[in-house]
Amino acid sequence: MKIYLMTDIEGVAGVLDSRTWCSPDSRNYETAKEFLTMEANAAIEGFFDGGATSILVADGHGPGAINVKLLDPRVEIMRWWPPGPWPLGLDRSFDAIAWVGQHAKSGSVRSHLAHTQGFAYLDLSINGISIGEFGQLAMCASELGVRSIFASGEQALALEAKKLVPGIETVSVKRGLNTSSGKKLTAEEYRELNKAAIHLHPVKAREMIKAGARRAIERAQREKFGIIRLKAPFRRVIVLRPDAETPKRISRTMHPKSVIALMNSPTNFKAMQRNKI
Repeated sequence: MKIYLMTDIEGVAGVLDSRTWCSPDSRNYETAKEFLTMEANAAIEGFFDGGATSILVADGHGPGAINVKLLDPRVEIMRWWPPGPWPLGLDRSFDAIAWVGQHAKSGSVRSHLAHTQGFAYLDLSINGISIGEFGQLAMCASELGVRSIFASGEQALALEAKKLVPGIETVSVKRGLNTSSGKKLTAEEYRELNKAAIHLHPVKAREMIKAGARRAIERAQREKFGIIRLKAPFRRVIVLRPDAETPKRISRTMHPKSVIALMNSPTNFKAMQRNKI
C-alpha cells in the first residue's frame, strides 16, 4: 500500500505552546522538530510493519518542521506544494492518507493550539460542516477515492476526525484543558487561549502512534472505511476574526462539482453586517 503522510507540529506531544515552540525563532523549535520527526518515524514504522510498500511524508507546517536528518530513510519527503495548491500533492496513486502531529479546528473546546490555517480564522465550513486543516484535506482525499485511515495529535483532533471520517483510527497524545471556544476573541487573543494541556511523555506517544498506525493499515487491508460521503454542489464559508483595525469578515464560495476546485477558488472577504453571518 502506498501512503501519504501529512505532518504538522502543534499536535505533537511535548510541543507546549505556539510562541516558544512552533516558529523558527522560537527557542524550542529544533526540539519541536525532533519530537515531530520521531512521531512521524513511529507512524512510518507501524505502517511498514503492517504492509505499507511506500510512504511519502508531507512537511505541512508553515515554516517547515521535519528534521530530514532524523527521518526514516525508507520514505520520500515533500516540502511545498505543486500548483493549485490543493490537494497538496495527493493524487489517485495513493491507497491511503494519514496524519501525524495534527491539531483540531478553530473553536474546538478542550483543544491545544487549535486553529484553522492561522489564528485569524473563526470558522471554515463546507456544506454546513465545520472543518479545519484535517477536514479540508480529508474531503479532498475522499473526492480522489483515497481513504483517510489514521490520525494522531491532540484529543480534540481525534474526536473531530472520528466524527468526520467513518472508521478512522486515531491516537491522542495530549488533551487540552480550556473549555472556552474563544469565538469572541481576536486572532492574537485566541492564540493565547489554548495553551493549557496534559501531554503524554514523547516516548509513550511514539509507542502508541506506532501501534495505531499498524492497526490502521492492517484494518485498511481487510475493511472498507475512511471515505467521507460528499454531495455536490459544494459551498464554502470562511469567517475571519476581528482585529484592531477590521471587523469580522466573511467569504462565500461555491463550486457545482468539486471540493478540490472549491478549495482552490479565490476568497472574497466582506465585512459582516452587525457581526452576523
